[in-house]
Amino acid sequence: MTGFRRGVRIGIDVGRARIGVARCDPDGMLAVPVETVKRDDASIARIEAIAAEHEPIEVVVGLPVNLQGADTASTTDSREFAAQLASRLTVPIRLVDERLSTVTAHAALRSSGRTQKNSRSIVDQVAAVVLLQQAIDTEKSTGNPPGATIPLDEESP
Repeated sequence: MTGFRRGVRIGIDVGRARIGVARCDPDGMLAVPVETVKRDDASIARIEAIAAEHEPIEVVVGLPVNLQGADTASTTDSREFAAQLASRLTVPIRLVDERLSTVTAHAALRSSGRTQKNSRSIVDQVAAVVLLQQAIDTEKSTGNPPGATIPLDEESP
């Protein structure tokens, strides 16, 4: 486990209606769901409160690029949300490629016998877990933190 930075991390799956939040233990053994936050004017404040409660070393925000790796409208939305978080939190915000995390989450829920309709309230949390676990596994296997950190002055001209 050389190169793995010890500490809690929070994973964020940004959606248009809901935001999935997950966290991991300080040793990065397991990512677990925290909650689904309604996407509205209070979203950033709620995630700020979750971060204060869990004291992460960083927040990992999923970057939903398309299968070719290009940006989409959702990618722009995630970048903007992450920049807002960066302006409010004192820990690094990392943007991590999350291609297929929601697809993986839906598949996992289906295989556990849940329909898409009765999974809606938790699929965002499961997607955040998938994203965070992938980020942890990447850091453990490469020794490097995943993705890219948002510069704190990204919003400046």
